[in-house]
Amino acid sequence: MARIYIETFGCQMNEADSQEVAFSAAAAGYDIAADPALADVLVLNTCTVRDNAERRAYGRMNHFKLIKDADPGVRLVVMGCLAEQDRERMQRLAPHVDAVFGTKQISELGETLSAWRADFSEGEQPYSNERALLAPFGGQPDGVTDAFSHLRAFVSVQRGCSYYCTFCIVPYVRGRFDHRPIQAILADVREKIQAGAREVMLVGQTVNAWRDPASGLDFGDLCRAVGALDGLERLSFISPHPKDFTESMFAEMAEIAQLNPRIHLPLQSGSDAMLRRMNRKYTRAQFSEKVEMIRRYLPGWAITTDLIVGFPAESDDDFRQTLEYVSTGVFANAFAFIYSPRRGTPAANWEQVPRSVASRRFTQLWDAQNAVTRAYHDRKIGTVERCLVSGPSKKDSSKLAAKTLDNVTVIVPIPSGLTNEALAQMPWVDVRIESAGVWGCTGTMLRRAGAYAEIGEAVARPVLDLTIA
Repeated sequence: MARIYIETFGCQMNEADSQEVAFSAAAAGYDIAADPALADVLVLNTCTVRDNAERRAYGRMNHFKLIKDADPGVRLVVMGCLAEQDRERMQRLAPHVDAVFGTKQISELGETLSAWRADFSEGEQPYSNERALLAPFGGQPDGVTDAFSHLRAFVSVQRGCSYYCTFCIVPYVRGRFDHRPIQAILADVREKIQAGAREVMLVGQTVNAWRDPASGLDFGDLCRAVGALDGLERLSFISPHPKDFTESMFAEMAEIAQLNPRIHLPLQSGSDAMLRRMNRKYTRAQFSEKVEMIRRYLPGWAITTDLIVGFPAESDDDFRQTLEYVSTGVFANAFAFIYSPRRGTPAANWEQVPRSVASRRFTQLWDAQNAVTRAYHDRKIGTVERCLVSGPSKKDSSKLAAKTLDNVTVIVPIPSGLTNEALAQMPWVDVRIESAGVWGCTGTMLRRAGAYAEIGEAVARPVLDLTIA
């Protein structure tokens, strides 16, 4: 059987694209490999939002060259945002890459995989010492079917972005807004539900800017339509833009019982001067108005955010404004980054903040947000949270990783005798939270349920043998 290995860098849009490639590959007769050393086709889905992701992608291409050197019949494919941006440059830096597919060529990649299928034998792929050399370099496979892979599903609602933030490469590599028709989105969601998805995440580069091309329905209308589908248990979305939320949209969302109580609202900076320079299209006061709307219509929802430190021309006062806003405790969690110049964007040509200054500011911001996040997690201690299992903990296979509805990681011991298959059949677990950290919480599993709305069955407690031999 021909085998394909898929590895993804970047955002949920890329994860959704990788799922689509995995589906196309399976339809063409490929098995999805969990080990690159056993694959006939290697697919690297790349990101170029930050310099680190770009460097990792080129490094990974060189790692995959080890496999191609050991077996020239292996095909290496690069797709995604870096592929769109670096077509010619990639041919110079990584001439061993067999094919490059941009962000709008996923269907063409599927056709190519079908055409290549006949080139691979039906025999077992030998696991040679040379090919095994790649293993120490790591990397996580995507598209591999396991007991838990169907529980969460991504559905793309749009491609591209038309906002041209001065730090962002996305409009240049993914193009301007291209909104999918509502019926196509609903069909995809139904398919995911039928495949066993307990949570469906709507994804888009600026997801709440979505408009149905024919009717003009907005994102609130879309959420309401998805929420009305039979069998949908939970609904989430990422990543919205603050300017596109309206009061009526929040009011509509408040009526959708299946929506998870977490909203990602990227701030980027607490300074109006920086927001203008970033071309973010809102002021801090306007951002705060959206936060107040969330508090009014969606009380109790967790708000998370993105933050950039060291953006060109950021002064000590600009940074202080960001730090003060974060310190108010508005965000349950944050993804913070030191600004990374992206080739082809306006900000890359501006005078940069010294790295030492940016690093110092990042540490201050990170410490402030970590204190807020830890306090948010501490408030869960003593409560019982219903969580959706993700699978065994990557650090300890005797424990289970799960996510609360507000997207907090929870780790619990796996009760004796429960297999992965049994856990996936009843993937909703009620956990008594007993401790917390910045990263998440730990606790004890009390009940398991097959559906979110079910009460659940009590988990048997282990019997202690106190007899002295």
